[in-house]
Amino acid sequence: MSSNMQEVPAPLTNLKFQYTKIFINNEWHNSVSGKKFPVFNPATEEKLCEVEEGDKEDVDKAVKAAREAFQIGSPWRTMDASERGRLLYKLADLIERDCLLLATMESINSGKLFPNAYRMDLGNSINILRYCAGWADKIQGRTIPSDGNVFTYTRSEPIGVCGQIIPWNFPLVLLISKIGSALSCGNTVVVKPAEQTPLTALHVASLIKEVGFPPGVVNIVPGYGPTAGAAISSHMDVDKVAFTGSTQVGKVIKEAAGKSNLKRVTLELGGKSPCIVFADADLDNAIEFAHRGVFYHQGQCCIAASRLFVEESIYDEFVRRSVERAKKYVLGNPLTPGVSQGPQINKEQYEKILDLIESGKKEGAKLECGGGPWGNKGYFIQPTVFSNVTDEMRIAKEEIFGPVQQIMKFKSLDDVIKRANNTFYGLAAGVFTKDLDKAITVSNALQAGVVWVNCYSMLPTQCPFGGFKMSGNGRELGEYGLHEYTEIKTVTVKISQKNS
Repeated sequence: MSSNMQEVPAPLTNLKFQYTKIFINNEWHNSVSGKKFPVFNPATEEKLCEVEEGDKEDVDKAVKAAREAFQIGSPWRTMDASERGRLLYKLADLIERDCLLLATMESINSGKLFPNAYRMDLGNSINILRYCAGWADKIQGRTIPSDGNVFTYTRSEPIGVCGQIIPWNFPLVLLISKIGSALSCGNTVVVKPAEQTPLTALHVASLIKEVGFPPGVVNIVPGYGPTAGAAISSHMDVDKVAFTGSTQVGKVIKEAAGKSNLKRVTLELGGKSPCIVFADADLDNAIEFAHRGVFYHQGQCCIAASRLFVEESIYDEFVRRSVERAKKYVLGNPLTPGVSQGPQINKEQYEKILDLIESGKKEGAKLECGGGPWGNKGYFIQPTVFSNVTDEMRIAKEEIFGPVQQIMKFKSLDDVIKRANNTFYGLAAGVFTKDLDKAITVSNALQAGVVWVNCYSMLPTQCPFGGFKMSGNGRELGEYGLHEYTEIKTVTVKISQKNS
C-alpha cells in the first residue's frame, strides 16, 4: 500500500457523480436504446443517480472499437511494451491523485466501510496497476532446442479483444486487476461493471482518457447481466471473457462462450471455504483471523471463511470468544467514523441472507448472537454467530455472502480433511496450527486454490488467485494471471545447419 495512504482523511461531502454515460473509443455515449437505470446507496436506500443502460447494440459498438484498436498497425499494437507500462504507471498515479474521491464513491455506492475503501481498495488498486505496469516489457518467449536443422522460438502474444464482467462486492479492485493484466499484455478490453456499482469504473474511464490510452483500448459499458453481460459472453468477435461472480452465472457464461466462438474463459466464482482451527493453534490469532475472514465487508467476499471447523477440546472457548468479538460491532452508515459494519448491497441479497439465517434456526443450529435485521433504513443485518452447526445444514453448504459465522466441531485430522473437501466449491481455505508438519499435510490435502496458514484473506498482488472445482477456472494476479491474457505462438525456421 502506498505510504501516503496510511492515514485516513474524512470522506468527501456532497459528492457529484459526473460520469454516468457509456465509454467507447475514449468518448461518452448515450445508450442506443435511450434507457437508463438507477444506482442506489444501500445504507440509505436513496437513489444516487441514473446511468446509461448498455445493451447488445452498445456492446457491439464497444467490441468494434476494441477490435479496431487491436488491428495490426494500430497505435496500440505498434506501441513499445515499455510505453504500455508507462501508461499503466500513469493511470496508477491518477488513481492515487483521486483516491479520496474514489474511496468516497466506492463507500457510498457499495456500502463498504470508508476506511477500508480508502486503505484497502484504493491501496490495492494502485499496487496492482504498478505491478502490471512493471510486467509490460517482461512478457517473454523462449528459444527451444528442437530436433532437426531448425531454429524454434515462442512468442507470448496478446489474445485480442477481452470482455471483462465485474462483480459488485469489490468493484474497483476487480476492475483494476482485470484491465491491468489485460493491458499489460497488449489486449484491448470491453468492461461491464456490475449494475449495482458502476460509478468508480466510469470515473476510471475518465482517467483512461486523461492518461492518453489510444481510443478503443478500454471501453466500459454499464448494464445488466442478462443483456449486456450476455452480449459480451456470446459475442463472435470477443476473444476472451473474464468473469468474477456467482457459480450459477459462471456456468451461463461458459456455455455462451462454447456456443459462440469457443472464446477463452477465466472464471472466479463462489466459495464455501473451510477454516480449520486445531487445538494447538495460537487461539487469539485464530479467533481474530477467522472472525475477519467471515465478517469483512459484511461477509460479501467469495473467499469468506464460512465453514469454520474447530477442534473439540477448544470448541467451547472458541465459540464464547467469537461471540464476544462479534458483539463489539457498531452498525451504521459506512461513511461515519467508528462504524464497523455497513449494509448488504441490496434488498435481494439482504432477504437471501435472512432466509438462510432462518434456515439455521429451524435446522437446529444454536443462535449465539444476532440473527435478524438492524435499523429502520438500509440493508443492515446483525452480525450473527451459530454454534452446533452440522455439515448437512443449509448454512454449512450454501454460500451465504453475509455476516454469518457458523462454527462446527471436529475430532481428528483425517475427519476434518474429508469434511472440508466435501463441497463442490474449492476457492480458499485456512489452517491454524503451530505444528509445521500438520500445517503442510493439511494444506496439501485441501482442494482449494489458495490456502492460508495461521492467517486468512491475505492476497498479495504478486500471488495468483483462483479456485478449484466449481469455484472457477484460471488465475488472476501474479505472473500466472498474466498467462491468462496471452497466446503462445511457436515459430520454426528452417536453417542450413544448426549449432548446439
